[in-house]
Amino acid sequence: MSEKKFRVESDLLGELKIPVEAYYGVQTQRAINNYHISRKQMRSYHDFIIAIAYVKLAAVQTNHTLGVINDEIAGAISQACREIIDGKFHEDFPIDMMQGGAGTSVNMNANEVIANRALEIMGHEKGDYQYCYPNDHCNCGQSTNDVYPTTIRLALIRMNKSLVAALTGLISALRYKGEEFKDVIKMGRTQLQDAVPMTSGQEFNAYANNLEEEILNLERNVKLLHEINMGGTAIGTGLNAVPGFAKLCAANLSKLTGEAFVSASDLVEATPDTGAYVSYSSALKRLAIKLSKICNDLRLMASGPRCGLNEINLPPKAPGSSIMPGKVNPVIPEVVNQVCFKVIGNDTTVSFAAEAGQLQLNVMEPVITESLIESLLWLKNAIETLTEECVLGITVNKERCYEMVKNSIGIVTALNPYIGYKTSTKVAKEALETNRSIYDIVLEKGLMTQEKLDEALDPRNMLISHKIVK
Repeated sequence: MSEKKFRVESDLLGELKIPVEAYYGVQTQRAINNYHISRKQMRSYHDFIIAIAYVKLAAVQTNHTLGVINDEIAGAISQACREIIDGKFHEDFPIDMMQGGAGTSVNMNANEVIANRALEIMGHEKGDYQYCYPNDHCNCGQSTNDVYPTTIRLALIRMNKSLVAALTGLISALRYKGEEFKDVIKMGRTQLQDAVPMTSGQEFNAYANNLEEEILNLERNVKLLHEINMGGTAIGTGLNAVPGFAKLCAANLSKLTGEAFVSASDLVEATPDTGAYVSYSSALKRLAIKLSKICNDLRLMASGPRCGLNEINLPPKAPGSSIMPGKVNPVIPEVVNQVCFKVIGNDTTVSFAAEAGQLQLNVMEPVITESLIESLLWLKNAIETLTEECVLGITVNKERCYEMVKNSIGIVTALNPYIGYKTSTKVAKEALETNRSIYDIVLEKGLMTQEKLDEALDPRNMLISHKIVK
């Protein structure tokens, strides 16, 4: 077994050994040593790594155009960035997503990987920074305080597209069920009490329409993430960035990614501002709340099978008990509920972290980043699971649904225009007390002719508004 080889790098705090094959450097190694918090490493979040590579590529293009970095170094850095965008060297981003330093370790991890790959491209050894230095070249005209928030924004924009695609798939599945169940009459309920008839199709179409609103809300809020503070450097004053850097870098990033990024009009204001994260997190929370409510409904409608509503059947996915034979639980809606709870909690974390900003910087952005990325990933995965493993396989118990409508007290509401609310109330009360049907009592008391009663209590006539002839 060969002995592991190291190179030695140094920084402000002294020297550290770095594995000789590693593209990262001393500051990344310090982060590896310091942070063992979430155990969620940056290399697992490919959209985040790709986002920072795009930011660095836009920055080096800007510096090259403005005459700050020469052709050879700019070319090597650009190639290194493009390789990372293409999925290479992601394993060299091993740092924990939860860290102090406002994201400095993330920025330096990227600077070091890009610098060492650029050195290789130019024919030099890793760590031979006299030819390409992480800070002087890869971080030229930049600071963690503009690179890190810009990276967050681009990563969230990229991940939002995947979330919307998953949500679109769920909406399509719900609409499919809406069409499939359009002729299934059931009892609608308010406060868990019998209300008035509807169809299962109307119910599932309503879920689809409800979630479609969330696509629009996500797209409204993701637009807030397109304002960036690149060129503001440390606190927004632009120290060490040459004139013209901010707007040109935003333009370059837009061209590279196809996103309409704009440079903030006030970089000092934009540097500590986390308002866009708060708004986007709120949009994720709103989606989670609606999604959880739908899952609550699915579990309730599938309750039973003998002693519950038993209106629908969810696909059986796992034995439901270690002691009760034959029991099958609604495990897919249950897991989606739990994901939604996590997203709601993450939104609270984002709110506290955003509030904790002080003076010219918010150092709590790492926990904002981790919370938002987790919410996005979990929601996307949960929605895809709900679609494929549950919604598409739902069946309806048509006879059971119709039987409950016929026996419901709630249909008496349809008689209000004919016999009045007060008389309808008396009929409903008597039906409850005697366990008889509304239909029989109305005929017995001579309140309506059988012909009119049949028409009024036809569940299909209670599904839509129509002209009433007394």
